[in-house]
Amino acid sequence: MDVLAWLHDSDPALRWQVERDLAGEPPAVWEATRARIASEGFGARLLALQDPDGQWAGGAFFPAGFQGGEAQPWTATTWTLNSLREWGLDASALRGTAALLAENSRWEYENLPYWDGEVDCCINAWTLANGVWLGADVSGIAEWFVSHRLPDGGWNCEWVEGSTRSSVHSTLNALKGLLAFESATGGTAESRAARLSGEEYLLERGLFRRLSTGAPIAPWVSEFSYPIRWHYDVLNAAAYFRDADRPDPRMAEAIELIRSARQSDGTWLQTERHTGRVWFEVDVPPGEPSKWLTLFATRVLSWWDARTS
Repeated sequence: MDVLAWLHDSDPALRWQVERDLAGEPPAVWEATRARIASEGFGARLLALQDPDGQWAGGAFFPAGFQGGEAQPWTATTWTLNSLREWGLDASALRGTAALLAENSRWEYENLPYWDGEVDCCINAWTLANGVWLGADVSGIAEWFVSHRLPDGGWNCEWVEGSTRSSVHSTLNALKGLLAFESATGGTAESRAARLSGEEYLLERGLFRRLSTGAPIAPWVSEFSYPIRWHYDVLNAAAYFRDADRPDPRMAEAIELIRSARQSDGTWLQTERHTGRVWFEVDVPPGEPSKWLTLFATRVLSWWDARTS
């Protein structure tokens, strides 16, 4: 199978990344494809679903009227902004959204203002990344991460329940938010130190092992799926370190877990779909070759091999 041709035949949200990162196309090519996200395919469909008040599905983290009793829905504002940002939509397509959310959107937790964040590390990480993307003032959230880092160097969304041990899920999401803040603003000395501390938390564990025993944290560390949502796995973690351009030798075993999951035809399979209400599906069912995962894994391995050869 011609994997590159297969990947090229994709929604603009995926195709432009293939052109830039795998095919080596000149900027004029991939930038033109990227510009189509706002008017075609997945991106255009999500943009058309935005509420007049700037939100999606009438809520910040949960859809309006959500009462529980079902799996986490993925249709509300934060999840939709995450997708659009991760796909590479130009922020100009959402001009005015930051102000609308400041005026109209409140967290389900204690009715806090949207761009102030709340108490959950992952929610705050996404809000930090989405805020710098859309031009909101989210510097207070960056400071929040500095003051809420745990003694072992990472973060845990369950700190409000008294947890003092970091979580790989929470730490990786925090790192992504801090990297986005640093890339957009330069960060602060404190936020940069916090991010490096969180990286060390993951690297000390080789991205997938328990520090106490050396055993794998859980089977899901090598089970890859898209959309990623909040979940941790070694591909998700390695993709962060690629974005941060830190090819640390302690990642080597995790990289080989990614490499070993490649199928004989050069693709990676979707392991599962995280259940919950969606606007529409953007990837294949479990057991089928995933274009998103194949892009991510191929990109990570190409970066690692180039930087460590």
